[in-house]
Amino acid sequence: MPGRRSTSSVEISSEELLGPLNEIERKYAPPRLFVAGRLEFPLPHPRVAIVGTRTPSDEGRRIARKLAGTLARQGVIIVSGLARGIDTEAHKAAIDANGVTIAVLGTSLHQTYPLENVALQSAIMRSHLAVSQFDDRHPTSPRNFVLRNRTMALVADASVIVESGEGGGSLHQGWEALRLGRPLFIHTHEFAKPRLAWPREMADYGAVQFKEPGDILDFLPSARLGLAAVSFDQA
Repeated sequence: MPGRRSTSSVEISSEELLGPLNEIERKYAPPRLFVAGRLEFPLPHPRVAIVGTRTPSDEGRRIARKLAGTLARQGVIIVSGLARGIDTEAHKAAIDANGVTIAVLGTSLHQTYPLENVALQSAIMRSHLAVSQFDDRHPTSPRNFVLRNRTMALVADASVIVESGEGGGSLHQGWEALRLGRPLFIHTHEFAKPRLAWPREMADYGAVQFKEPGDILDFLPSARLGLAAVSFDQA
């Protein structure tokens, strides 16, 4: 219901969280979600998912931090999956920028994976928002994280893959975003790696190569613009 706010764990429908869904979105939406945090429902726009490898390069970490922090300062809600690597960098950068972040979990709300992110998940559940489609009785398995990526693509207005190898979990997120008709962005550095086939394959289906935050903001609903001059090369 409009204006509903969660400060403890509650069960809601996907449409309560996100607002009205179209036929394709409804087909892939979880029948129920468990949420904890301080955001009102339905969630405000714009929301951008930033995802990538669990073992990023130093450059990948820098790009993720810069992108998440810059977008968060412009009022964009940063969505990610609480995994180690790019996800963790995105959540932390959004918080450090005094922005808002949403964690879409592959576990129940009362579990944490990886364990090193217990404090981060707790902070998100207190002051931001955590979302799970799994109740406490649901066993954690690798498939949970594939389903999590599908839900994260639904939660976000657009998705960004910062860095990934072939077969990385973030690629599930990319294909789900494209299936939903949502914008998908891939950093230009990934196109420059000759061993990677997935950036060009996704581009054939509509993914957009980006270099700067402004390239993404132009595609977002209700985003405050003015970042054309902001560069990842700036400190």
